[in-house]
Amino acid sequence: MNLTLYGQDGDWIAIDCGMMIRQDLPGSPLQVPNLSSLESMGIVPRALIITHGHEDHIGAAAWLWPHWGCPIHAPPLAAGLLRAKFLERGLATDDIHVIEPGEAMESGPFSLRFLPLTHSIPESCALLIATPQYRVLHTGDWKLDPEPLIGSPTDETTFRTLAPVDLLVGDSTNAPVPGHSRSEGEVARALERTLAECPGRVIVTCFASNLARVLAAARAAARCGRRVSLMGRSMERMVGIARSLGYLDDLPPLVPVRDLGYLPPEEVLVIATGSQGEPRAALSRLAHGSHPHFELRPGDSVIFSAKAIPGNERLIERLQRALVRLGVILYHEQNHPELHASGHPAQEELRTFYDWVKPRHLLPVHGEHRHQQAHCELAEALGIHAPLIPTDGDLIRFDQNGLTLESRHPQAPCIIEQDAVTPLPSLADIGERRHSRHGSLFLALPVVPREQGWARIGRLVLDSSASTVLDEDAFADWLDERLADMAAESLMELRRELHPPLMQYLMRHMRHMPDVHLQILAAEPP
Repeated sequence: MNLTLYGQDGDWIAIDCGMMIRQDLPGSPLQVPNLSSLESMGIVPRALIITHGHEDHIGAAAWLWPHWGCPIHAPPLAAGLLRAKFLERGLATDDIHVIEPGEAMESGPFSLRFLPLTHSIPESCALLIATPQYRVLHTGDWKLDPEPLIGSPTDETTFRTLAPVDLLVGDSTNAPVPGHSRSEGEVARALERTLAECPGRVIVTCFASNLARVLAAARAAARCGRRVSLMGRSMERMVGIARSLGYLDDLPPLVPVRDLGYLPPEEVLVIATGSQGEPRAALSRLAHGSHPHFELRPGDSVIFSAKAIPGNERLIERLQRALVRLGVILYHEQNHPELHASGHPAQEELRTFYDWVKPRHLLPVHGEHRHQQAHCELAEALGIHAPLIPTDGDLIRFDQNGLTLESRHPQAPCIIEQDAVTPLPSLADIGERRHSRHGSLFLALPVVPREQGWARIGRLVLDSSASTVLDEDAFADWLDERLADMAAESLMELRRELHPPLMQYLMRHMRHMPDVHLQILAAEPP
């Protein structure tokens, strides 16, 4: 959820404030960072700094910022999205300040400079955080895209002038992937080639925040003689905010969805939300014939121009089966990988970037443990010290001795329920409201679906606020056996199916039963 805090002599700043969707819980509620550890340590940030406008970097701000009341500094697009979120919740927007990429600011002992880096949303920035003693480069999300479509490529000279930096806090998402991530320019050309082959109406589904992809689809439509329409509330809002800031000026004129029925099929292109199989999104409504103004027919095409987020595979498969039943032609990452590009750096990009900025130390963030481990191995091969892989709640010191884990603070999940942030009830609380005097146990379980059952990926993340005699190796083996036998269709069903045997196992193998908090995470398969 990307809430990182930096402290120096008792002054603190927060970087990003994101949320995640809990697909393993009924209603798929939002989960936001837990502030209890910060409150217990007396940490109140004097500023919230935003690197870019993705939901996993800004989605919790409207819920958590009222606890702080501090200034918020964000690039223009992210600031516009934040203002819309604040207004929805009835919050004043006076404390949201726009800072242009390339500009600098100060907050207490910290001097910060926003450094533009290409990503899958415009205005993504790394942050150079300087104190009198050290210079830290917090990369945020990034890639090296020579043809980003919106904005300029990353300026090599700017980053070479930073070298050497003392510490780099860096994106690990694609660290195990060899080579170089695909450019948005390549995807744009692939979309145009594909669109030219499609006989009927075409739906392109992608993330609303990927404005370069929206622009690429619209330009390809214009070149192929098609009119463009947007479908989905988040798509319409994102494009509206982007256009108000001067982006997408060359977007072709848009046709209202209700008017598409008047156009010949070969002249229609719709850019829609729903690439992850979300039941209430526009594409799912089309697949199930419940859209009020538009109906898919045999011979129409649907192009999935987005990667399946790990854990969404079965939702997406269900959606695609519904589309196939309608006689729709599908283009997706399995049969047409050229129609999507990752927004994160693969190994060659990491090597190139680290040659520019020459970091002395690395703290790997983002992704699962195996991504961070691969990032550490790559860094060590380049002569960069990378001794730690952090876990949520870690308090880490950086000084003349390098990186040191000071303390670990278990993070109980918090969800948005009835328009408020509430602690997620423990498994022991379900149906029997109680709070154990034997502390809490937090279990984060990264999983992926298999053809039969589920598989655990990476490490078992087990954190306890009380001493435990649980044999973690035996517990992990038991979990693997149970998961392989489970036929659940979604994370929510898996959680429900795993709950009873998990509680029975823990009651048999632990001397004192704590409150148990289970978080089932969608992991990326190796």
